[in-house]
Amino acid sequence: MNITERIGAARMSGYQWLIVALCTFMNCLDGFDVMAVAFTGPSVTEEFGLNGSQFGLLVSVGLIGMALGSMLLAPFADLIGRRPLILISLTLGTIGMFGAAMAPSVTVMGFFRLLTGIGVGGILASTNVIASEFSNAKNRGLAIGIYTAGYGIGATVASVVAKATVGGDWRIVFYAGGFGTLLALVVIALLLPESIAFLEQRRPRGALENINRTLARMGMDSVSQTDLDQAASVREGTRQTSSGWLKQLLTPTILLWITFITIMFGFYFVNSWTPTLLVEEGLSESAAVTAGMAISIGGTVGSVLYGVAARVRTPRVVLIGFSLLSAAMMIVFILSTSILWLGFGIGVLVGALINGCIAGAYTVGPPLYPANIRSVGMGWALGMGRIGAILSPTIAGMLKDAGASATQLYVGAAVVVAICAVVLIALRRHDPESAPAVKEPATA
Repeated sequence: MNITERIGAARMSGYQWLIVALCTFMNCLDGFDVMAVAFTGPSVTEEFGLNGSQFGLLVSVGLIGMALGSMLLAPFADLIGRRPLILISLTLGTIGMFGAAMAPSVTVMGFFRLLTGIGVGGILASTNVIASEFSNAKNRGLAIGIYTAGYGIGATVASVVAKATVGGDWRIVFYAGGFGTLLALVVIALLLPESIAFLEQRRPRGALENINRTLARMGMDSVSQTDLDQAASVREGTRQTSSGWLKQLLTPTILLWITFITIMFGFYFVNSWTPTLLVEEGLSESAAVTAGMAISIGGTVGSVLYGVAARVRTPRVVLIGFSLLSAAMMIVFILSTSILWLGFGIGVLVGALINGCIAGAYTVGPPLYPANIRSVGMGWALGMGRIGAILSPTIAGMLKDAGASATQLYVGAAVVVAICAVVLIALRRHDPESAPAVKEPATA
């Protein structure tokens, strides 16, 4: 076995869980970043005199940056290493958050939102891979679930900071994000190792020593130069048989792209527009932030709940259930917000379910691809998913300016999320993990 296969078969060590925790911490930055804009939306809109379309564009600029970061920065991880790219991305994110906090106009703020998004995109493209690479096969789903929960944690922190500043200076939220990203930069520089898979495949100077140092911390036996040479020979032989993979897997690839697009559409609609829409519906800014906080709180546990459920049923089937329940609860939520305690409770469910859908997409995608092209397949899926993330706030802003109510916007977003379930049903015959359930009556 190569080193990656050895890690997959071995027991998870405390050091590996530390790496997952570090990746989760960095994913918190995504949650804080998106919700910093959402929770300060009413104040930012008032200070800069924005209409719905302009605010939606401000939200989308950050998401466009994430897409650019994922697609343009991520390839450099295979050239310079995952760890250096993460450090560069954290630097960009730090500059972007502090820049947005000091922006004198919406144009300047938009530029720094773009820069922040590029940094976050570069971080997410690398940390998702690292969390998977350092996890064994048994706990990979749980590790990804914990990693995904970082978004909800970061969003909850953003909501707490925003709630504390209601009626005060909204820029404090972005300053807090800047200091948090700067802290992450220091912690990661001190604690995060380079990816073993990168070292094994690219073999830069000192690769063998770095690999064995990390393996020792994981409680695993060291490897020799001969082991690396043999693994390289196997990879080269496998690479020769992988040409034309996109043509062979075109249908499941397109279905997976649609799955990511629909889930991210609903996810970013809920997380970016909720406070602003609730203020428009007559709630106080404090109450709207409280409702948004409920969604964030639910998000901290939703992905872990998905991971637990996926141990019982096929991950794809669990994701169908999560997407349908998410759509239903989104509608119930917007109809119940006039009763604050009820809206808070339903909001927790919405956050848990929609965040669980993100974890589900991360889990369902990889088995569709052979191991030697899995990163390529998932990388494109994540990039395509950002289309939904970018379109969601922009379309919502345009419809709002055209007279759509908060209820109508939420129902529309719920329909998009429900489409995901239909796509996942079509994905059944392409999903290796669904094979044992083929003879069951139409459950999915």
